Amino acid sequence: MTEVRLLYTMRSSGIYEAMKEECRMKQLKQISIFSENKPGRLKKITKVLAEEGVNILAINIASSNGFGVIKFIVDKCELAYQKLKQKGFTVSLNEVLAIELVDRPGGLFEVATMLSEKKINIENAYVLILGSRKKAFLIVDVDDIEKAKKLLKHENLRFFKAHKNVKRETV
Repeated sequence: MTEVRLLYTMRSSGIYEAMKEECRMKQLKQISIFSENKPGRLKKITKVLAEEGVNILAINIASSNGFGVIKFIVDKCELAYQKLKQKGFTVSLNEVLAIELVDRPGGLFEVATMLSEKKINIENAYVLILGSRKKAFLIVDVDDIEKAKKLLKHENLRFFKAHKNVKRETV
């Protein structure tokens, strides 16, 4: 499988605020779009997001045999999901883990070791960087999110957390 990984790194301090704004729930959600791998496809997808004022915080693209899956972390996930679906895209919305990484050699190794020891299989992963390298989170897509949460609950890991005092978006 040919895999292209793109990291859309936002370096402004407003990104953390945008994440707090959207993540009103206790989880972080990822939008996945199944698409043909051809010129202009990403343009069509991102046009929908731009027209709706949705900010892309992280992106991952994996492709094989002419088709691919484009995964986004955005600041308005419910709105993005609905608008992409309305425009006819094959789209899904699923919960992912966002595990804070220590910015030093071996930081990813430590998290990967812990996931391995807990027998948590990583389906997909990429990095989200907030605030000019002040915080980095490993976005982890796993096959059983609830099991992973239970297994990691008492480990010395920091997860991205939503703030309770933010109002829910109405769509």
